[in-house]
Amino acid sequence: MSQKYDARLIGNIGNPVLAEKQITKKTVFVIEASSYQLDYSKIFTSKYALILNITPDHLERHKNLKNYINAKFKLLDSQSNKSIALVKKNDPLIRKTLMNKKFKQKIIQVDTLKYNKIFDKLKNKYFLSFGNKENLSFIFKISKILKLDNKNLLKTLNKFKGLQYRQQIIYEKKNLTIINDSKSTSFASSENLLKSLNKVYWILGGIPKKNDKFKLSKKNCKNFKAFIFGNNYKKFKKHLKNKMFVANFFNLKDVLKNILLDIEKKKLQKNIIFFSPAGASFDSFKNFENRGHYFNQVIKKLIHDKR
Repeated sequence: MSQKYDARLIGNIGNPVLAEKQITKKTVFVIEASSYQLDYSKIFTSKYALILNITPDHLERHKNLKNYINAKFKLLDSQSNKSIALVKKNDPLIRKTLMNKKFKQKIIQVDTLKYNKIFDKLKNKYFLSFGNKENLSFIFKISKILKLDNKNLLKTLNKFKGLQYRQQIIYEKKNLTIINDSKSTSFASSENLLKSLNKVYWILGGIPKKNDKFKLSKKNCKNFKAFIFGNNYKKFKKHLKNKMFVANFFNLKDVLKNILLDIEKKKLQKNIIFFSPAGASFDSFKNFENRGHYFNQVIKKLIHDKR
């Protein structure tokens, strides 16, 4: 509302599109559409389309990477010649697809490695991660197209507390920061924040994604300890065992008990507990929200019991 738009977050992250009412000329729908939704949709189209990145994901459904890429690019295929598409310039899979297909709309390639001066004015810790800085590159570009007020945009960004279970800082005191990133269902999504962290107790587990790979080098992982929970620990362990310390436990509660004991025993200056499962939640939980809520409840009780 600070930009004089009636902006509504809908789709995969908000209310269903068809449930919206009282639409005016100032209404702008910001829709998060999953590859599943794009794949089966026949009439969906947008004035502005954004593809932030493409990494192997949801291959259990799409069968192979080519089908997954085609599903994502339906977002551009459905646009008219009066539309605008924003895509990541530095993504090899996006670049290859653009070279092999013709599109009728204006396509803007966003250089996520190019530094924007607005970052100097950002004080919100939520946007310090590599992944969130990439996302902001798209925000700054679309805000310019929509002629938004930069001062109001910056004010909103500095107040933004993040979304639940998406790189959410849930505890921060003295020598301990706890981040709940239950939304993470692949290595790539966890890597985005890991790149900017140090002295990390990384908690992961669940159902690993087909053909998923952990790309950070051993050098980048020297201050990481991985704690794996659940029945699929062997699949996660094979990707991490040569890059960092790895331990596995039967459940999430046991993991947290052991991490807190280790922190208490070593009394390190600064520690980060990073709950970023890098796998789907359906082995033990209803969805990632249910998994994130459970993590919050367990950590709250364990920290309270230690006081």
